[in-house]
Amino acid sequence: MKNWIIFSTVFLISLSLVISVIVLWKADAPFNGIEEQAEQLALTSKSLAIVSESYTYNGNKPYVTVFGVDEYGKEKAIFVPISLEENSIQEVFLQDGITKEQALSVLSNEPSVKKILHTKLGFEEPGAVWEITYLNNTDQLNYVYILFEDGEWWKRILNL
Repeated sequence: MKNWIIFSTVFLISLSLVISVIVLWKADAPFNGIEEQAEQLALTSKSLAIVSESYTYNGNKPYVTVFGVDEYGKEKAIFVPISLEENSIQEVFLQDGITKEQALSVLSNEPSVKKILHTKLGFEEPGAVWEITYLNNTDQLNYVYILFEDGEWWKRILNL
């Protein structure tokens, strides 16, 4: 009887672990697919010659932000809408704005920042923005948007 209990327990734990891994893998698949397509579009449209990184940015309109280098060796960020419309692609040269570290330093003046969750470059109505998501001292979620162009505050969504 003891062996059956041990076997059943190990089996159920193993089964739930396998199911969890499969669910997480399947949930991430659409993002990986759209990111690969956006990278290919950035390369085929000659916006970038080499792709270094990409991620999905969900603002008012969802974009895939693709980082890389153009044919002249300049670092760029390309914002590809998830509809993959080539004529809707936006781009910025990374040298023309603030870096991720500079955006985070703007936030360092805030005394209530407990933990920074992520920092993403995205595209909104005023142009390229850094989205910084963090938890404050009371573990409430906060979003801060800083303009890529000059490092000024654009929008804050606090205490969610």
